[in-house]
Amino acid sequence: MKKWIRKKRRRHCGYSMRYVDEFRDIKLIRAVAGKIRTLAGKEQLRLMEVCGTHTQNFLRFGLDKLLPENITLISGPGCPVCVSAQGYIDAAIHLAGQKDALVLTFADMLRVPGSASTLEKERACTGNVRVVYSPLDALRMAKSHPEKKVVFLAVGFETTAPAIALSVLSAQKQKINNLFFFCALKLIPPAMDLLAEDKRLKIDGFLCPGHVSAIIGLKPYQALAHKHGLCCCVAGFEPLDILEGIYMLLGQVRKRKAGVTNQYIRAVNKNGNLQGKNLMRRVFKISDAAWRGFGTISKSGLELRDAYSCFDAGKEFGIRRLIHDGRQASQCKCAQVLKGLFPPAQCPLFGRACLPEHPVGPCMVSYEGACNAYYKYKR
Repeated sequence: MKKWIRKKRRRHCGYSMRYVDEFRDIKLIRAVAGKIRTLAGKEQLRLMEVCGTHTQNFLRFGLDKLLPENITLISGPGCPVCVSAQGYIDAAIHLAGQKDALVLTFADMLRVPGSASTLEKERACTGNVRVVYSPLDALRMAKSHPEKKVVFLAVGFETTAPAIALSVLSAQKQKINNLFFFCALKLIPPAMDLLAEDKRLKIDGFLCPGHVSAIIGLKPYQALAHKHGLCCCVAGFEPLDILEGIYMLLGQVRKRKAGVTNQYIRAVNKNGNLQGKNLMRRVFKISDAAWRGFGTISKSGLELRDAYSCFDAGKEFGIRRLIHDGRQASQCKCAQVLKGLFPPAQCPLFGRACLPEHPVGPCMVSYEGACNAYYKYKR
């Protein structure tokens, strides 16, 4: 399949095309879609993608219209903002209300509803919330505001963890003593393990996240495939990447050969990013973590090692107990959407009370949220 794709790219695109154009070439996309239909057969197959960017691009480029009806692609918990526990959001809002605190966050956290407020509302009321674009921005902000306790909301998967680890090490090296990290970092493979065990989902295979896999490599999925007899394929994010990943995944499913294949060879290798993984191991230790919709998943999170506990916002402000508390709107089905049990349209609030302008749950807020993608591209 890979050799066929490369030949087709040369034939249809030529060498003068820009790199991304090859992965959006309509002739190649239709050709791969045809091969998927040939391989699909008639048996109902359920594949889960575990990345919010896959969800967005799958719908944005209309790839759902190219798949045969017996293949269903389910959205999983691939949005780090969405899976942050309600109690974590409430704790972050609590921090923003402290006079001596300055909370730094990525933009997609601002409008996630807490039990009674949002970070956006707290920013308007107190001015104690700022948007940053990199964890390293937190160092500059801490230096600029020595009178404040600066707290960075460390939300993300393995993709962002190395950069946050580097920021912690830089803060230690520069002896910045007013900077703290409120960690809600999550690990994807333990959540996939829990999903594979859920008999209600009846998953036949996983389309694994490209960005996360660029850090962790392929080995974590191999253990998952062996344990559950499931097929896994790491795929990139362009239309041709996604379809080729689905085709490779179908090839495994049809052969009933559980294992891991790698479509995203231009960014992912077997061992992942060794430097990034070393940074993570140096600064963080694996811990249990609370996931929205899942509860506490064993060994699915990262927290600061004891050597760096002086940067722990939870310890500094005494807010750990809030992380597992909190309630969401009773009719909101974000928890079920994140587990793949409901498509967004089955939520009674979707497109009615819950809109991008007035989100009730986090899946409608974040760009990587399934409800956000379905609202924009598949209403």
